[in-house]
Amino acid sequence: MGDGKGDLRPTASALNAAAIHLLRGMRATDRLSGLTPARLSALSVVVFGGPCTLGDLARAEDVAGPTMSRIVDGLSDLGLVTRTDHPDSGRKILVVATAEGDRQMRAAAARRIEVISDALLELPPTSRDAVTAAAPALLDLVEHLRGTPPA
Repeated sequence: MGDGKGDLRPTASALNAAAIHLLRGMRATDRLSGLTPARLSALSVVVFGGPCTLGDLARAEDVAGPTMSRIVDGLSDLGLVTRTDHPDSGRKILVVATAEGDRQMRAAAARRIEVISDALLELPPTSRDAVTAAAPALLDLVEHLRGTPPA
């Protein structure tokens, strides 16, 4: 990198590989929800982030508005979200999780957590401790990347 901070590319490469393989490993678990990955991801934003406009949801998921509208239509048809009028704007709508949407999303998250917890238990204690210690810093990295525009 030439900035005097050392070359972090090997670390970045390892994190990239870990993220990809963790996500791939969750696919089988996520299929148990019966939702497509796009629907499950959008539902996660609404359940854990709270009600949001269709535009905010599209930006959070990095998809076009019409694409998100179709995803929300599917979630609505399944009774997992509703659309309500925005209290501050007659032109905007809010996407809100239903009780069933909240239940299903929390069940899907619990399944993921269980799979990851089981895998952590199978690691040697030093590796498990290293992952535990790194988790907060990884969340900091995610927050930083959210605020960084794509190159």
